[in-house]
Amino acid sequence: MLTRDEPIYFKAVLRPNPPLPPIVCLCLVVAVATVNITIALMFVFRGAWPVMPFMGADVLALAWAFLVSSRAAKRREELELRRSELRVDYYPARGQPRHVGLNPYWVRVELDEPLWGRSAIVLASHGKRLQIGSFLSPRDRATFAKALLSALDVARQAN
Repeated sequence: MLTRDEPIYFKAVLRPNPPLPPIVCLCLVVAVATVNITIALMFVFRGAWPVMPFMGADVLALAWAFLVSSRAAKRREELELRRSELRVDYYPARGQPRHVGLNPYWVRVELDEPLWGRSAIVLASHGKRLQIGSFLSPRDRATFAKALLSALDVARQAN
């Protein structure tokens, strides 16, 4: 039974690295658009007008990438470890948050490091497998897993 007066042994908020500020993104898109329009006009005056749509597509792709990046940076994962529960709260960039509670006595922290691809932190307990911190760098992921394992050991030994 979770009580709010239980001590907190570990608390963390995981977020992806933030993108550039909106004003900087806008300035970069405007600068790239200006350069692309200048180059496209040079091609148009020489009779190579089919280049123009591709130069515009380049700017649109850059603007879309900045938009997607800033949306993705709004997600976060919160972990709170008490003696009776490890609570993981997922807050996606869009959609409803998801909350998962695990018994800290049974939680295994696995740092999966494949030869190819990205590593992952997986919390496993009673058939549930939760991946956390997928956006962290490999070094941050290893450090976080070590800190969580240490906190779990302390919480398991608490009376």
